[in-house]
Amino acid sequence: MSIALWQPSLTPFTGENGAPLRRAASSEAADLLADLVAEDVRTLAFIRSRRGAEQVAMTAAGLLAEVDPALPGRVAAYRGGYLPEERRELERRLRSGELIGLAATNALELGIDVSGLDAVLLAGFPGTRAAFWQQVGRAGRGAGDALGVLVARDDPLDTYLVTHPEALLGRPVEAIVFDTSNPYVLGPHLCAAAAELPLTEDELLALFGPTARDVADQLTRAGLLRRRPRGWFWTDRRRASDLADIRSAGGPPVQLVETGTGRVIGTVDSSSAHATAHAGAVYVHRGETWLVESLDLDEHVATIGRTDAPYSTTARDTTDISIVAERDHRDWGGCRLSFGQVDVTHQVVSFQRRRQPSGEVLGEEPLDLPERTLRTSAVWWTVPDDALDAAGLTTVDLPGAAHAAEHCSIGLLPLFATCDRWDIGGVSTALHADTGRLTVFVYDGHPGGAGFAERGFGAAREWLTATLETIAACECPEGCPSCIQSPKCGNQNNPLDKGGAIRLLEVLLAG
Repeated sequence: MSIALWQPSLTPFTGENGAPLRRAASSEAADLLADLVAEDVRTLAFIRSRRGAEQVAMTAAGLLAEVDPALPGRVAAYRGGYLPEERRELERRLRSGELIGLAATNALELGIDVSGLDAVLLAGFPGTRAAFWQQVGRAGRGAGDALGVLVARDDPLDTYLVTHPEALLGRPVEAIVFDTSNPYVLGPHLCAAAAELPLTEDELLALFGPTARDVADQLTRAGLLRRRPRGWFWTDRRRASDLADIRSAGGPPVQLVETGTGRVIGTVDSSSAHATAHAGAVYVHRGETWLVESLDLDEHVATIGRTDAPYSTTARDTTDISIVAERDHRDWGGCRLSFGQVDVTHQVVSFQRRRQPSGEVLGEEPLDLPERTLRTSAVWWTVPDDALDAAGLTTVDLPGAAHAAEHCSIGLLPLFATCDRWDIGGVSTALHADTGRLTVFVYDGHPGGAGFAERGFGAAREWLTATLETIAACECPEGCPSCIQSPKCGNQNNPLDKGGAIRLLEVLLAG
């Protein structure tokens, strides 16, 4: 197999702070997908988001229509949220050769037999070297040649990998990071196991670890399991998977129901429903555009209707964090590095409408959605006022400096832990109520924690040194997506201070 690392060219456009912008990886992938399909090359394009997969498929189909009116029907999207029968039909068409090109999320990464592919495109690094090889490995399983192309996004990690290919191609896959004692993960798996065969006490210890007995007792008190002399039984008439979210996604999925007919169009994960299925959201499903009319969080149902709205929607949220318990720490001079348990409170507060394809902001609407609190694990670091003063960092500099350092550190943590930047989050503040100091948090985006922040704590000096080097080496004058700007920032990448972030990290690491 041939591997290519592809960095899109700079555009004449600028983003926040006048930073130069590269062409989007998804746009570049759509062009490549259309070119390969036009040449009858069976191609799978992995796209990072559900909306992105739909958009890449539609863009490629539009480009192919200019070549041959018969070609657009040979390209489709594949993602989570489709109904099972829709997914099976797409898989059949791909295996039979009816489809030549497919834009997919990682829903097609594992567990599906797709053979005979010639090329795989990755619109952005998938987060780990293990996932990279798993995805590019979908091509070339026969005797013929194959091509794998990583199209870099404009972010710190992708830019680092394109300029340091040895970090991707010359290293083994990562060690798995997983907290087997996390009750949010362990509980659903115990329910699913007990639904198959009664669980004995010996099996609990041997198969699920020393904390499994306590979790089984909690499930018994909650009425999900029943204890008998022979072990723990699942006695509910419903399926365990219907009551317990085995993927720890935060609750049952929200069904998208067509107004008037009651037809289920698809589903949205509970954890993302506030941001993607709120009233007024534009939702794309298999090339069709829908407008969300209402969201019932109690019934887990969103009603939707067809629309031809010429805009997309993007939710904006606020995040607060409080420390529950510090489990470990290190003193770096006057600075302090900590690991522990935190409560992260999110609230989606509004959404923007953006004209397509220009991205022009048409307006912003407030939303009245409840707060959601996530108890998880985090790594955080603090810097005292005297160290900040000595570095020449003024009160005005601090919010932008901490925010910029937070963004870049999130982008680079996947180099040191088996995670994706979308698996983790961050909060920075010039004065945190629990520490009384400037504090930067990076936390696991999964209930109870998944081990990512703990790995960051263990490799903190290497991780934060790479963060400093990445910001300092970037050629942009004031910060760009390749160093300190983040695509997931709820504050629209404001404020950010590149020079302040460099001085702040130098103070921290000097300790």
